[in-house]
Amino acid sequence: MSSLKDKNIVLGVCGSIAAYKIASLIRLLIKEQASVQVIMTPEASQFITPLTLSTLSKKPVLVDYYDSKTGEWNNHVHLGLDADFMLIAPASANTIAKMANGLCDNLLTATYLSAKCPVFVAPAMDLDMWKHPSTQRNIALLKTYGNILIPPGSGELASGLIGEGRLAEPEEIIAFLHNHFRADKPLEGKTALVTAGPTYEAIDPVRFIGNHSSGKMGYAIAEELNRLGAKVFLVSGPTHLQASSDIETIRVLSAQEMFESCNSLFDKVDIAVMSAAVADYTPKEAASQKIKKKAEDFTIELKKTIDILGTLGQRKTTNQTLVGFALETNNELEHAQEKLYHKNADFIVLNSMQDEGAGFGTDTNKVTVLSRSGNTKNYDLKSKQEVAKDICQIIVEHQQQL
Repeated sequence: MSSLKDKNIVLGVCGSIAAYKIASLIRLLIKEQASVQVIMTPEASQFITPLTLSTLSKKPVLVDYYDSKTGEWNNHVHLGLDADFMLIAPASANTIAKMANGLCDNLLTATYLSAKCPVFVAPAMDLDMWKHPSTQRNIALLKTYGNILIPPGSGELASGLIGEGRLAEPEEIIAFLHNHFRADKPLEGKTALVTAGPTYEAIDPVRFIGNHSSGKMGYAIAEELNRLGAKVFLVSGPTHLQASSDIETIRVLSAQEMFESCNSLFDKVDIAVMSAAVADYTPKEAASQKIKKKAEDFTIELKKTIDILGTLGQRKTTNQTLVGFALETNNELEHAQEKLYHKNADFIVLNSMQDEGAGFGTDTNKVTVLSRSGNTKNYDLKSKQEVAKDICQIIVEHQQQL
């Protein structure tokens, strides 16, 4: 799958003779199945028409802050925040200077200042302009902001000079983007299994034994593994959450159904994260009809559910990473360490019910990760998305060592 597939790209085009190359660049980006929103500086339209780039990108090209005919505002804030990345190509010396110094006298530079995504800058200018100390200072400043330079090529320039300053060829820009995003996907080619949410153990057709798990932690881990390039299977207990479309979600109700799904997938995966809150016990028999309220006392006989983490741990190979979760209320570290070794897991993520803002139903979590190597890492209270990044970074490092 292309690393640019489904990416929302804001493509900024500046006033430069090299703007003619952008028609080919847009064609290549569309071929990669990316979504391209072009923003042109007013000067750029003197080199290539908005109609040309709109036809190729299949979207209206934006130049001004608002449409003078309708008064409709082109929201630079949303443009900057909704993009997966910005690409400024060709980036003129003038626009680079504005970006470096926070000037925003046009829609493109205003969008740049609102962007929270990666920004790639592909300069295009004459040799003397490129070599000028002020340009080099501005390029250095942009790098300190986290912007990523796509180096200019060397060759014959519009002035007749020969040297650096040529806009990188469209194919070179595409290759640069691929290399960048491939490096940002250390789990490319890996397959992961994640469980999330509670299980419901039927008492009768309308009642069940369950717990308060929302599934948020497991879903966040699945999304992060997917972002890092892994093919993700998400086995989800009952929850209102929805995963991204490229995550294969398998919906289950009971512990037995969750086990059967995990059991069928485990041998095919490199990574397994068992974050679901699986019921430890289930009724021996579920009534086929709703149980009527009659007696003062009512007894349900329970039996143990199958130990999913322990069963998978017995089959784990040396090339697999297995992560379990432990939610404890007392003697937390002791119980988590027992689980780590008895289940043959590589890591146990410990939650304590004693920590405010952690555990079931919250948007935050505070975890301690215990590893089989004996290392223990304590993390502060964070959003579950940030916790997922911490856990997945540990998984990446473990996979790289195998």
